[in-house]
Amino acid sequence: MESFPVSLLCETLNVSRSAYYVWRENGVSARTRDDNRLRPMIRGIFWEHRRRYGARRIAIELGARHEPCSRRRVGRLMEEMGLVAIQPRSFKPRTTDSRHALGYSPNLLIDAVPPDGINQLWVGDITYVPILDGDFLYLAMLMDRYSRRIAG
Repeated sequence: MESFPVSLLCETLNVSRSAYYVWRENGVSARTRDDNRLRPMIRGIFWEHRRRYGARRIAIELGARHEPCSRRRVGRLMEEMGLVAIQPRSFKPRTTDSRHALGYSPNLLIDAVPPDGINQLWVGDITYVPILDGDFLYLAMLMDRYSRRIAG
């Protein structure tokens, strides 16, 4: 079996020789030891906050506990542990209540004769328009069915 110089192997694997010798002596790098120490803390914070904290908030919490750690490192460790934070749904207003107990009105326009002049038949609808900061405005419209112009 052939043997290769350590310097050639380290260069090929893109590893510094000093890191190789530290690994050979200790077996586990200091970073791996730190990761193993951080994992239970990250898992604890994650479950303490009922899966609502992601990498950014966990990194801030670790800093508050005097264990500074970057958001990217926390994210990598969370991914390795299979921890995914719950993303709350953003509020979306509902313009229709389909579960009411009032019954339904028939669609009178299906069998109706099409209008032959303006202001004979108006149709309306209501919706919402999202604006900045997650707010919204309601928009209600009335349309003349004959001219298809917005009346109000």
